[in-house]
Amino acid sequence: MAGKSDVETGEAYARDSYDGQERQSLLPSTSGAPVGSPTKKFGVLHLGLAFLAGVIACAVAHLFACPGCFVHGRTNYSNSTTDNRVKVFAPPYVGSTQVHNYPPSSPTNANPTLFPSDVGYPGGTPTGAEPNVIETAPAYPIHTGAAQLVVPNTLGDTDKEKSASGDFNLFQKWGNLSPWYSVGRGAFGLDSDPTVPETCRVTGLHFLHRHGARYPTQWASYGGPASLAARLNEAAAEWNASGSLDFLNDWTYKLGEELLTPFGRQQMYDLGISMRLKYGFLLENFTETNTIPVFRTESQDRMLHSALNFAMGFFGYPLDGKYQQSITIESDGVNNTLSPYTTCSNANVREKGDRGVWYVKRWAEIYLVEALARLQPYIKGYALSIEDVYVMQQMCAYETVAIGYSKFCELFTEDEWEGFNYALDLSFWYGSGFGCPLARVQGYGWVKEFLARLTNTPITEHNSSTNSTLDDDPITFPLNQSLYVDATHEVVVLNIITALNLTNFAMSGPLPYTHIPTNRSFEVSKLAPFGTNIQFQLLECTSVPGPQLRIIINDGVTPLTGIKGCPEQRDGMCPVDTFVKAQKELLLETDWEYDCFGNWTVPEGDAWNTTIGSPPKP
Repeated sequence: MAGKSDVETGEAYARDSYDGQERQSLLPSTSGAPVGSPTKKFGVLHLGLAFLAGVIACAVAHLFACPGCFVHGRTNYSNSTTDNRVKVFAPPYVGSTQVHNYPPSSPTNANPTLFPSDVGYPGGTPTGAEPNVIETAPAYPIHTGAAQLVVPNTLGDTDKEKSASGDFNLFQKWGNLSPWYSVGRGAFGLDSDPTVPETCRVTGLHFLHRHGARYPTQWASYGGPASLAARLNEAAAEWNASGSLDFLNDWTYKLGEELLTPFGRQQMYDLGISMRLKYGFLLENFTETNTIPVFRTESQDRMLHSALNFAMGFFGYPLDGKYQQSITIESDGVNNTLSPYTTCSNANVREKGDRGVWYVKRWAEIYLVEALARLQPYIKGYALSIEDVYVMQQMCAYETVAIGYSKFCELFTEDEWEGFNYALDLSFWYGSGFGCPLARVQGYGWVKEFLARLTNTPITEHNSSTNSTLDDDPITFPLNQSLYVDATHEVVVLNIITALNLTNFAMSGPLPYTHIPTNRSFEVSKLAPFGTNIQFQLLECTSVPGPQLRIIINDGVTPLTGIKGCPEQRDGMCPVDTFVKAQKELLLETDWEYDCFGNWTVPEGDAWNTTIGSPPKP
């Protein structure tokens, strides 16, 4: 916006200018004036007179500033303290964007020729056998989430160490902003874990994952950290904070936009290492066929760098010659199953593709009432809204995964964090999952590609988000690999879960906005956090006939009983033939043209609902 600082574009007050003025007063002058001995000397008489003059001047100034102070007998100041108190407001840089541009564009000491990446003399380089933890280890390795990030010692007004619920984990209460973690055995209803069932062996893996932790996106339907920063910055001359909000008096907005954070990069690197340890033995198949894998991602910066960091963990540096990275284009009008909303017009109609906002607003008005009442007294001159308080919870998550810790996290109680977690469940249930009328159709294209890979059969009809140029080429879309890796967004992961008809996650829907249901089956922090991942595990077993498939989401085995013909099997296995047949039937029930381009409508809010991710049919 012209003429105003913009926290999203980085046009803001330069806080360093205040430090610069102070430095100019304190540091030696650089003007070049000679520094020598004083040319004039003063005696004791001069010094005494100067001191006396100073005392008289101070007394006169005090008399004018506070005439009542010299009235005899006046010793009670209580009546005038409030009126005469100096009011200190937040400095003008508060809420402005703070940016550190690294690396410098033209570093003066850069000399690549003197610092080559390879100088020879590598020493011994014989390799060993590929790891196979998924089959050989006595237990499955558990991923706990985020050892490098810091949680607060207090939550709201409660000392965390004295909290009654000792198992409370703040990182798992941020919905899609949570770092991914192993959800635990039985999380999705099966007493099983990802280790290979008895009598079985792994023959292949299709791996789908979300990008790592990132800065906030450019826009937000409700909330949005940059919006609160802008409001605080614009009103800085009018407010002052104290108590638990005292840190706002010196706070600046340190978040970028959409890029991976350092922690996000580490998530992807660690995920790559983890999958190499579990499934590295599958690379032997490529050695035998004299080929290398093709992994897929798309062109957005965080997507590309998530894929590259994953590959760095999986293959190690350098990457050349170890795999090929397919980078599909994410842009309006370009077919791409990893970002299907770019070619599905109805996805960009808010009433159809963003239905969760209606629910989030109403739920926030319920669960944040006490938080608003508790925080408002600590900021004078600025009227907090429910949305502001909601953004403070967002700020906690975003700052933590970006800079390691956030003071905003200390402001809320465990119950309020449970409320925030549920707010994001509402957002994604109605915006990307089973409650969204466009969820199934947006997952349609990827499922079609998945079936082509499973059956080693080329796609014959491109009637959705599939890209014929890439998918019809066996070089860019091979069908005979034992290992596939695709990187995408959380919304697409939820689209795919819906399109596959994993109905165990829809059992407690539709979700109400009035309260948190007990034992709800749909939790975004378990299904689509930063770094979320799905293992589509292919197995051959001596105890059951034919190839088997099972689906493991964030290390939790999910039942496949919502898929026609798949049995209730203790380890979540379903015959591949049965799975493929059922998925083909589901594809026939999905109409890309109607769902994405049809002139259908749905009323706002809970007047209409779906639990299968499809719109009303004509």
